[in-house]
Amino acid sequence: MDKNEIWLKWAVELQALAQSGLFYTKDKYDAERYERIREIAAEMISFKSDIPLEKVKDLFCCEVGYQTPKLDSRAAVFEEGKILLVRESDGLWSLPGGWVDAGLSVGENAIKEVKEEAGLDVKLDFVIAIEDRDRHNRPIYAYKICKIFVMCSALGGKFEKNIETTETGYFALDNLPPLAEEKTTFEQVKMCFDAYNAENWSTILE
Repeated sequence: MDKNEIWLKWAVELQALAQSGLFYTKDKYDAERYERIREIAAEMISFKSDIPLEKVKDLFCCEVGYQTPKLDSRAAVFEEGKILLVRESDGLWSLPGGWVDAGLSVGENAIKEVKEEAGLDVKLDFVIAIEDRDRHNRPIYAYKICKIFVMCSALGGKFEKNIETTETGYFALDNLPPLAEEKTTFEQVKMCFDAYNAENWSTILE
C-alpha cells in the first residue's frame, strides 16, 4: 500500500472497531467513546479528502453491526472473441455491473445489471474471480469491497437508452477503449479473456 494511503487504512480500521463496539457494548459510557472514535475516523477522511464531513458520515458511518465488505458484481459477456463493455456518462467504459442489491443474489444481480446497462438477457456460466478491490482498483475507498466477476452468455436483447450508460460495444483485448479504472482495469478485462479462452478455468479467490 502506498504510504499516502496508510492513513485511510487506519481510518477504516478505527471505523470498523467503533461500529462493532457500538453494536455489542451494553455500557452507555463505552458507547459514547465508540461514537467519538467513529467521528474521529470520519474527520480523518474528510480532512484528507476534502469531502464534507456530513457526506463522509452518510457514506461511512451509517451501518450497524459487525462491519462486512460490500459486494460489486461484474459480468463478462463475449461475442466472437470480443468482450462487452458499457460506456458511462463520463465517457469511460467498464464491464456491466454494480452494487449487489438487497434481496438479490450475486448471480441475479449480474443478470439484472447487464439487462439495465446493456439491454441484454444473459445466463450465468461460472464465477471467474472474487477479488479484494483494494488490491486492484484506485482510488481506495473508505470501506471494503469484494468484486465478483461472472462469466455470462447472451441470450438476446438489444441496447436501449437508459440513465446509466450511453453506449455498448464489443472489444478485442488489444483495442480497448478508455476504462473507468475505479471499476474495471485492463488487468481485470484480461483476466476475463483468460477465463473465456481457458479450457478449464479455476475461480480466482482472494
